Amino acid sequence: MGAGCNDVRMIGIWGMGGLGKTTLARVVYDLISHEFDGSSFLADVKEKYDKEGSVISLQKQLISDLLKLADNNIRNVYDGINMIGRRLRQKKVLLVIDDVAHVEQLRRLAGKRDWFGPGSRIIITTRDEHLLKLHRVEEVFKLEALTYDEAFQLFCLKAFETQKPREEYVHLSQLVVNYAGGLPLALKVLGSFLFGRPVDEWTSTLERLKREPENEILDILQISFDGLKEAEKEIFLDVACFFKGEKRDYVSKILDSCGFEPVIGIGVLIEKSLLTICESDRLWMHDLLLEMGRQIVRRQSPREPGKRSRLWEEADLCHVLSQNTGSEVVEGRILDDYYFLQDKVYLSASPKAFSKMTNLRLLKICGLQLPQGLEHFSNNLRLLDWHGYPWKSLPSNLQLDKTVEFKMCYSCIEELWKGIKVRSMFLLH
Repeated sequence: MGAGCNDVRMIGIWGMGGLGKTTLARVVYDLISHEFDGSSFLADVKEKYDKEGSVISLQKQLISDLLKLADNNIRNVYDGINMIGRRLRQKKVLLVIDDVAHVEQLRRLAGKRDWFGPGSRIIITTRDEHLLKLHRVEEVFKLEALTYDEAFQLFCLKAFETQKPREEYVHLSQLVVNYAGGLPLALKVLGSFLFGRPVDEWTSTLERLKREPENEILDILQISFDGLKEAEKEIFLDVACFFKGEKRDYVSKILDSCGFEPVIGIGVLIEKSLLTICESDRLWMHDLLLEMGRQIVRRQSPREPGKRSRLWEEADLCHVLSQNTGSEVVEGRILDDYYFLQDKVYLSASPKAFSKMTNLRLLKICGLQLPQGLEHFSNNLRLLDWHGYPWKSLPSNLQLDKTVEFKMCYSCIEELWKGIKVRSMFLLH
């Protein structure tokens, strides 16, 4: 995989989530990037594509990393394709394209080998082997679960900070490693959870695992969640449902206004391998951890979304608003503008659509019409981001703590709240 050969090579790494594809690609990248004229690591392509609806930002990052052009003047996807194919032909580059979900993403970032100079290496990580075949990636490495010995070593490093456990923990460690089934993420999370705990707590943890015998990743990961304090659980669920990829300071301000003490709370989640801080100081978590958090919320009310604490899916949000099934359980509902704006979807809700949601603290929504006005808003609101808010005043019941700045676009609202600092961040576009 090194840079010795002059041919341009594409290398694929594929396997199920949680096996360490990104970690392996990052290690290789760090080891050999110095051998190239330029290098770029495009992380979480699927996530960014789903959020933005295109690969333009990734194309800009690629050009910026490899050509050191801060202002690369890419206006659309085809500008990016042309610039990559034209400007990099003579450069030997190392490019990692991480977590690709669709072949079109590859075609727009590394469409052809002749886009890159002799000796270039393009490493692609994905969960979809067929995607690599479609893109004619000939060198494909399937990432397997760890062997028992590898898994035991990894677990011990996380649980004991050494490669061997103390004698009284040997058998217990073997049981945990067997249960994890060689999945690196599960080993890391379980090891962190058990670190520093006495033998009786290890035994209790294993007994709890026996009561939930399904060898499912989400169940394994939830053990760490169960050990959190209530405020830490709330922070974890908020990040899993709403704030993955957002800047730490931005999320901390919102969580602090909710009374969750985010400085210590986020720190604990990082210590427990439930949360990480990625580039640009953004909050991040593995897809399996995110799914675990969302599954916890779904289980609060499997049949009726309006009785769950958090709503993030378009279908659930539409159901709750159109059927007026919201309840006091709902604390947050956030949906990116992209979902509505791309399809020009505009929902209509009754004046009492939010009246039952007395504990609602986070609301980000777009395109919701209120033909008869709005009668009630929760006084617990700490974030209100409503693209296309259809009225020029807020419900009269709204009484908010005056501590955080807000922004509004309607002159009458600005006049109404003139000089007031509200404990919500109002973004009514």
